[in-house]
Amino acid sequence: MARKFTNVIVRRPGKSLCDGITSAPELGKPIYEKAIEQHDAYIEALKQCGVEVTVLPALEEYPDSCFVEDTAVITRCGAIIDNPGAGSRNGEAKEMEPTIRQFFDDEHIAHITAPGTLEGGDVMMVGDHFYVGRSARTNEEGIRQFIEILEGWGLSGSEVPLEYVLHLKTGVNYLEDNNMLVAGEFVTKPEFQKYNLIEVPEEEAYGANCIWVNGTVIVPEGYPTVLAKVQELGYKTLVVDTSEYRKIDGGLSCLSLRF
Repeated sequence: MARKFTNVIVRRPGKSLCDGITSAPELGKPIYEKAIEQHDAYIEALKQCGVEVTVLPALEEYPDSCFVEDTAVITRCGAIIDNPGAGSRNGEAKEMEPTIRQFFDDEHIAHITAPGTLEGGDVMMVGDHFYVGRSARTNEEGIRQFIEILEGWGLSGSEVPLEYVLHLKTGVNYLEDNNMLVAGEFVTKPEFQKYNLIEVPEEEAYGANCIWVNGTVIVPEGYPTVLAKVQELGYKTLVVDTSEYRKIDGGLSCLSLRF
């Protein structure tokens, strides 16, 4: 039984966006005006999936702050405020907390604390189980704290070591109904073999970062094989261009907190 999302939190990109962290400088710097247009279209697509969207103002002092997914993990039992592993992003989680508190009381909010680090882009929810990527941004201590919090709420978690990608969800995304999009190193990961794996070709690897919202799958623009494979599974699809965010290592899932 797939869950239903009722709320989504997004944050407007700031003009400082072009100073965001990137591993692909060859793509050029994001163009702010285009990034805003793409963000508008993203919010519109989410609304079409029947959720309330809370839009937070830009935080100019944090160039990557539009990637709200890394600030918290929201489960059906409560919210876990992250401790991002990228130094320049550390304050973003604190900025997000007042918004999270509009939805959860003290008893249902937990924190990842130093020396533990955890970014939401490394966390993939499959029912009541959470896969956590051990990456350059999410460390062993962060994962230990995270799983302990989950178990306290009657949920479970397990670690997935990452070899090449920035975040877990860079290359694997769960679409509900036992369907999982996988690219690169995730095609052969033993922990995912029990799912119906939809393999994304290497040249469309970025397209693996799709999001399921209430039966609709939002797919990044420009990845025709991915789009066709998702449609073959019977999902309604919406296509949103995230090319400006790709320039700073961001994708569809990074831009929102969905719960």
